[in-house]
Amino acid sequence: MRTVDETSAGGLVVDHALGVAAIIGRLDRRGRLLWSLPKGHIEAGETAEQAAVREVEEETGIIGRVVAPLGTIDFWFVAEDRRVHKTVHHFLMRALGGELSDLDVEVSEVAWVPLDELESRLAYADERRLIRRATQLLEESA
Repeated sequence: MRTVDETSAGGLVVDHALGVAAIIGRLDRRGRLLWSLPKGHIEAGETAEQAAVREVEEETGIIGRVVAPLGTIDFWFVAEDRRVHKTVHHFLMRALGGELSDLDVEVSEVAWVPLDELESRLAYADERRLIRRATQLLEESA
């Protein structure tokens, strides 16, 4: 089985005035809705920050601006005939505009979630850790 490396970017886009963040829900193979941070592949010529802003807008409909890096997650999974080592760069973003939308075919649902409920909603422990970091950054900038 061959091994490939994939790099993605995404983030947590926050509406500071309302105290909410946009997250996405995707169906897993068993049909369960799993909530996570929006993210996707970095395209040729893009920086991780540019990809994160683009992916957040594509998957949530919200236009964001990067405020700070949140951290990097890496993990392994098997897909078809290959082992994939995936690295995802996450950023904290401030919502600038747009409307919540789940038009992206990869996304089943999109929701604004109160900041204090994010950790309990997110399906993945690594992303919950990033939320704790984001909370620290938001408190420091308040």
